[in-house]
Amino acid sequence: MSTVFTVFRKELIDALRDRRTVMIALVMGPLLFPLLFMGLGSFAAKKQTEKLEKPLELPVVGAQHAPNLVGWLEGEGVVVLPAPKDADAAVRAQDHAVVLSIPKTYPEQWRKSEPARLDLVLDSSRALESGTTVARLERLLAQYDREVGTLRLVARGVHPALASPLAVARRDLATPESKAGLQLMMMPYLLIMLGFIGGMHLAIDTTAGERERQSLEPLLATPVSRTAIMSGKLAATVVFALMTLVLTFITFKLTTLFGGGASRMSFDVSTRASAQLFLVIVPVVLFGSALLTLLAAFAKSYREAQSYLSIVFLLPMIPTMLLMVNPVKTKLWMLAVPFLGQNQMLTKVLRGEAASAAEWAVVMLAGLALAALLWGITARLYHREQLAISG
Repeated sequence: MSTVFTVFRKELIDALRDRRTVMIALVMGPLLFPLLFMGLGSFAAKKQTEKLEKPLELPVVGAQHAPNLVGWLEGEGVVVLPAPKDADAAVRAQDHAVVLSIPKTYPEQWRKSEPARLDLVLDSSRALESGTTVARLERLLAQYDREVGTLRLVARGVHPALASPLAVARRDLATPESKAGLQLMMMPYLLIMLGFIGGMHLAIDTTAGERERQSLEPLLATPVSRTAIMSGKLAATVVFALMTLVLTFITFKLTTLFGGGASRMSFDVSTRASAQLFLVIVPVVLFGSALLTLLAAFAKSYREAQSYLSIVFLLPMIPTMLLMVNPVKTKLWMLAVPFLGQNQMLTKVLRGEAASAAEWAVVMLAGLALAALLWGITARLYHREQLAISG
């Protein structure tokens, strides 16, 4: 154990002396990711609030065919604009989020008490830019539809309640945490990625970097166990990654506390939930650091080790992308799958849902078992004589 601790202390001190490594791993990552994450959430919330509070501007084609509808919309605060020359072109050019088109058949259908057609010209592929405006207009038209329908029934001596045989009441089980939307989907990926690559620079430098600097061969030539040397280097990588993760959590918490009302309302994580999130990420840090050390030991040069990262970066992305396009119900066996299990457990914690003891056991033990397996493979690679030979 003394050898492991000696190597661990040496590698950690050397890493902290490297200003570039410290800036990237312990400053830029923990600060940039949370600030960018919460900043985007606050910006999106602010933009949506502005769209909801400002008057709804609506170009109307054929306004003369439905003067009562247009007058009602204006009474609800809608600013009716002149019709554009080409409604389709105006929407495609993003001059307007939506255009209301009233066909010539509207007056005749209205007089006959038939469903009068209205056309909404919109671009559904731009939901982030125009979704709020379109939703506001559709709610207004639905309200007008209900009011006119009620008046028609009353005029014919029919009680309006007869047209509504059902009274549907909603019981929303969503927690305040689970309503965070996009942030809830992205937070697990960011945490897994930070835990996975937090010790990346140190993992590569302590093996591939020292091999190129020709300082690894004298170390391996000493009469100590190579497994102990590797374990010390791996322990330094794990601690460095955990430091990055702790600083990231602190930055997240400070951002939600002092980042203004928008960020605090959009997404906040309690201290207990933060501790649970950290616990879920610990196995990711362990097997991520072991995998990066393994790749560094396998690579023949520092540059080759870096080239492997482009493939390694895809590993945490795969489950996140699959869950975004195809959400699935969490099953116990999924928690044993690397990255998928952590993603599912992180989402459960962020949503404020309770996890069973069996779920915690599976996700933690599976991650620790994978870390132990990668540690054993890396230890075998450290016993190769080619390891000390550069390039």
